[in-house]
Amino acid sequence: MSEGIVIRAGRGLYSVQTDTGRILPCRLRGNLKKRFTYSETASHVRRVEKTKKLAETNPIAVGDRVEIEVSESGAEGVIEVVLPRRRALVRRSGNERERQTLVANLELAVIVFSAAEPRPDLFKLDRFLVLAEDSELDILILLNKADLADPAELSNALVEYREIGYEIITTSRITGEGIDALRAKLKGRLSAFCGPSGVGKSSLLNSVQPGLRLKVGETSEITHAGRHTTVQAELLTLEIGGWVADTPGLRQVEFWDLLPEDVAFCFPELAPLMGYCKFANCRHRTEPGCAVRAAIDEKRVSPRRYQSYLQMTEEPTSRSK
Repeated sequence: MSEGIVIRAGRGLYSVQTDTGRILPCRLRGNLKKRFTYSETASHVRRVEKTKKLAETNPIAVGDRVEIEVSESGAEGVIEVVLPRRRALVRRSGNERERQTLVANLELAVIVFSAAEPRPDLFKLDRFLVLAEDSELDILILLNKADLADPAELSNALVEYREIGYEIITTSRITGEGIDALRAKLKGRLSAFCGPSGVGKSSLLNSVQPGLRLKVGETSEITHAGRHTTVQAELLTLEIGGWVADTPGLRQVEFWDLLPEDVAFCFPELAPLMGYCKFANCRHRTEPGCAVRAAIDEKRVSPRRYQSYLQMTEEPTSRSK
């Protein structure tokens, strides 16, 4: 059998790039076609080992390493084995008891927001960051469409994120700003571009590697938001080495199996404070002796980020049964 990586997935037909560089259309072996539930032991961000029952909407995602049986003609193949995933970008699907793997075996999450048209929604940015932190991924924030923003506003944008250690690159496909720096970050890695619709993810990828010719939508004159163009994740081979996935714009970011008491560990500025509250079961709201509230009063934690944390801990979570 041959081994390769899934670069496109959808409706039972998959494109697999073998380790020799060939790209073959492949179908699943019959016993892999059904939705399935399996057991997995995963290390959480708190480094607590736990076993979860996972119901998958898609048994194979882009980025999966697979073993395939090539046909006698050599023109197609059958996926026989899906190799274990090291890590993945995962969210809850519409069905609260199922999860959707957006990209498997991912190393770097490139979270793209625009400086203008549309203006960045920082609460949504926080959700993408928590999604990536919970998956233990390296993170890069891109502030795109820099050419549309006022220079003074641009210099102040996302300051609170820089202060807590996130790396941010401002980019523009019009002026070319940040493209070389972005290309250097992608080299030799398996990365995924993620973020809301209309922020210019596909346009940026076209700038990183001219010739990709990804479909780009026009910006709405009413909402100033780009029209959604990417309909499914696809893994693109980079000439500089590595792969990058252009994922569909996500209107909603729903977490899979992230419990309220674990959310703080996905906020870099809050995680070091855990264990220093007066009460072990502190919810970091009005309890006396709360280390988080003290950090806010001392201006060591952003009040806006704290409000974002509260929103995430107050919503229902998905628990495997």
